[in-house]
Amino acid sequence: MISVPQHTSVLIVGAGPSGLMMAAQLLRNGVQPVIIDIKQGPTNQSKALAVQARSLEIYRQLGIVDKIISEGKQAGGLAFNMGGEQLVSISLKDMGEPQTLFPFIHLYPQSKNERALLEYLTTACCPVYWETTLISLTRNNNTLQVSMQNGNTTFKLSCDYIIGADGAHSVVRKQLGIPFTGDTYQHKFYLADIELASAMDGRQVNLFVGKSGFAGFFPMPQEGSFRVVASLPDGLEDREYLQLSDVLPELENITRAKIEVDHINWFTTYKLHHRMAEKFSDGRCFLIGDAAHIHSPVGGQGMNTGLQDAYNLGWKLAAVVNGQIKEDILGSYAAERVPVAKDLLNTTDHMFNVITSRSWFSGLLKRYVIPNALKLVWKNESMRGYFFKQVSQTGISYRDSKINLQLGHSGKIKAGDRLPYLEIYDEKKKAKTDIHAWCNKPGFTLITLGEIKESFLFTLAKWITQDYNGNINFFHLPPSENNQHIFDVFEVKTGARKALIIRPDMHIGYINDAVDIEMMNNYLRNIVGFIS
Repeated sequence: MISVPQHTSVLIVGAGPSGLMMAAQLLRNGVQPVIIDIKQGPTNQSKALAVQARSLEIYRQLGIVDKIISEGKQAGGLAFNMGGEQLVSISLKDMGEPQTLFPFIHLYPQSKNERALLEYLTTACCPVYWETTLISLTRNNNTLQVSMQNGNTTFKLSCDYIIGADGAHSVVRKQLGIPFTGDTYQHKFYLADIELASAMDGRQVNLFVGKSGFAGFFPMPQEGSFRVVASLPDGLEDREYLQLSDVLPELENITRAKIEVDHINWFTTYKLHHRMAEKFSDGRCFLIGDAAHIHSPVGGQGMNTGLQDAYNLGWKLAAVVNGQIKEDILGSYAAERVPVAKDLLNTTDHMFNVITSRSWFSGLLKRYVIPNALKLVWKNESMRGYFFKQVSQTGISYRDSKINLQLGHSGKIKAGDRLPYLEIYDEKKKAKTDIHAWCNKPGFTLITLGEIKESFLFTLAKWITQDYNGNINFFHLPPSENNQHIFDVFEVKTGARKALIIRPDMHIGYINDAVDIEMMNNYLRNIVGFIS
């Protein structure tokens, strides 16, 4: 029989990537959650494969990115094939430079993501209660009462907040009665993790399209291993107990190549859905990841979006639980993440429908329009950079959020945007660092730019220490030839100043051309909701 506390501030239901990241973010910010999952343990199936740059930036903050980089590999390129002919091939290598420290698509399966996060939780002495099912959820004023079952034992637990990270069939969402609207794609698909004897580029994503369907070969970290995602051939969609050998003839027909398989690690058939919860929060209950939204696998966005859901909500919830920020800030989670999910759902849906459609018009698009469009985009540096921003999720902005404040000159970078990645030369230490590294510690970060007297810098440091009890980190960057590019990016003219307050999720919360304590205090107290 397991021993679960009778009360917890936060209960997380679901220990997939989103739930584990949620627990990691709470722990990083000083809150110990309880996390349960119906499964026996972490998945041993690869599932999601791509880790985008924005997720790697989150892993860097957690201090575990080196492990993730060393155990995966960078996607080197993308080839688009039709009728046995390669219509276009583009390089994906370091395509996002200099936008991020991780300017690539990293191939690192979900199973390894889960284990990396579990190691982080274990180090912080936060167990996952496996084989534990949520039976019921009731609300009593500001307390939530849940009934759970482990084996033959049923037990109760009270909590202040509950996070539904329990996937597309979320029990939390169903208990709350939140509709999960959307649709199911027409055709059925199969997924296979295989080791190939036949030659295929182990760093290149190969997409094959034909009149009868499509197939994608995605290289996995292990040499010679590939994830194959393909449409199920006509005539097999209703057959039970399918094996790879049943679909291999059609796969070879689409690829126009002999597929020699050394070993099959995983084979499954499934229907794909695109659905979204009507709302992402209800009182003290929140939905993240697949419990809130599911969509097609185009672009490797699903797992990464769930990780960002947790990243967005985690610091806010921890600040409320710790009594630092008023509870009103929790309303910004849904306000910021629902538009992201809607845009993603629409984009991936349109792209997936084009790729999987068997109409003559779609065939024309795939043979002539898509390859030429890719060639055009890749020749143009700015268009290539835009493409990377969308895929990497570094382009996500919360400019319309009510917890941001833009003052002074309105430049290219605004409050709500992700803090751009910029290298910094530390004049005192005579060493290189970067602006993201300045935001590695939990909490908000104040960054001032320009010529500021040392006495006023001491005043700023004293204000932060006395009024915010160490919950705001502080860095100052004076003008220098080595760091002029940073002043150019933030449009700080000679002799001018700028103040930035960076949220814990590395989005800019506040920008002002003046370094004014009263204005910053107004932002932190009245807009963010810091408690005196």
